[in-house]
Order: sequence, then C-alpha cells, then structure tokens
Amino acid sequence: MNEFANKFSLEGKIALITGASYGIGFAIATAYAKAGATIVFNDIKQELVDKGLAAYKEEGIEAHGYVCDVTDEDQVNAFIAQVEKEVGVIDILVNNAGIIKRIPMCEMKASEFRQVIDVDLNAPFIVSKAVIPSMIKKGHGKIINICSMMSELGRETVSAYAAAKGGLKMLTRNIASEYGEFNIQCNGIGPGYIATPQTAPLREIQPDGSRHPFDQFIIAKTPAARWGDATDLQGPAVFLASEASDFVNGHVLYVDGGILAYIGKQPQ
Repeated sequence: MNEFANKFSLEGKIALITGASYGIGFAIATAYAKAGATIVFNDIKQELVDKGLAAYKEEGIEAHGYVCDVTDEDQVNAFIAQVEKEVGVIDILVNNAGIIKRIPMCEMKASEFRQVIDVDLNAPFIVSKAVIPSMIKKGHGKIINICSMMSELGRETVSAYAAAKGGLKMLTRNIASEYGEFNIQCNGIGPGYIATPQTAPLREIQPDGSRHPFDQFIIAKTPAARWGDATDLQGPAVFLASEASDFVNGHVLYVDGGILAYIGKQPQ
C-alpha cells in the first residue's frame, strides 16, 4: 500500500461502534474491519450481542461484543474500563445506537419524548465522555456521531427524533470545539433514506404494480433517484475514522443522495 493510501488505513486501531449488531452500525463496523481495525460493539441484550457476533463471524470478523445500556452512565463507564483492559484503548468511537418513535407530537407522551432524547442524544454524550480521557492521553481520537437529515429538516411525527438529532449535531460541534486541541476530531454522518429491513414495507410494490406512495415520495425528492444502501455509508465512515480527515472537525457529512441540496420536482 502506498503512502497516500495508508492515510485511509485503520490498521492497528480499535473501533467501538455502539448498537452495531445489525443495520447501519454493522455495515460501518464491517468496513472498519476490512480497513484493518479491531471491532468492539455493544447492544442492550445478550441475545442481540450473540446475533451480532454470529453475523461478524460469517463475514470473517472476530468482533468483541458486550452487553451495555448506553443511557446508563455507570454501565458505560464499567463497559469502557472493561474494553480498555481486555481489548485496548479506543481510537475510534461511532455513536450509532438510536431509536425513533413515529408519533404525532400532540399524541406523544413526555416519557416517550424523553426516551428518544435519552438514547439518541444523552447516550452519545455519556459514551463520548467515557472515551475522551484515554484519547487525550493517547494523543489522538476520532468520534463519529450518526446524525440524520432530521438534524436539518423537520417532518410529521418525528418531533423527538428531530430534536435529538439536531442536538447531536450541536454536540458534535461542541466536542470538536472543546477537544480539537488534543488531536481529537468529532464529526457526524447524516444518512439519507437507507434501504434496510425496517424500511422494506415502504418499498413494496403495490398490487397494481406501482411503487408504495412513500417510496415514490423519496425517489422524487432524491437527485440520485434511489434509496441509499448501508454500504453507501462505508466510504464516508472510513474517511472520518482515518488520518485522511485529521483537519476535518465539527462537520456533518450528509450521505443522502442529494436530498438536502434539492428543492424537489415541479408538479406536472
């Protein structure tokens, strides 16, 4: 590998991707492993961790899986201490664990709103705070927050999610502001609409052969004229975790096929 390509290598790095038993987190972790990193992930239940470990093994990746609720500060501190002892100091953190509740705002209970904020905003604060001291001692670190287009846009039924992701965008900028002098870069990735098993019902062909109405809406709003794939996030995630992005800090990289740049098609 030549010197320039080496800048994108994650050889010898330890990467923690939260909630990466499946989906976007799994795709990012798989890319990191192929770029040379050692993979650590967590999930909230042993059953999910076991499924994740089996999925990584199928890809030929020996990942380290742990049970941890990322909203619980004591659990997180114990988890990070255990990882440092058993695997090593974390070089790359991806705050990927997240939830969404699609409920109209006036029908949403405050407890449901708080739960989304807790997982999508408080947890990245808790986990980042747990890894930063060792990153400072080591002299470098990369923190990548999985933001969303909802860091920029609103939409019906996602008030809690949009509030959390907007907050996560600003937490990203603040970590960059506060810890940039210690050679720690904190950036975000804002995925567009990604084709996952969870969104499959929204992409089913209708009995009359037409696209699902939501599928039509997304295709019309996306200059790329398609849904994203989890693999579309792999290149940007490797870039933000590598030495190639050492002077990129406090940035959110939207991987959305151009949605945020586009006003949409004029009605016919």
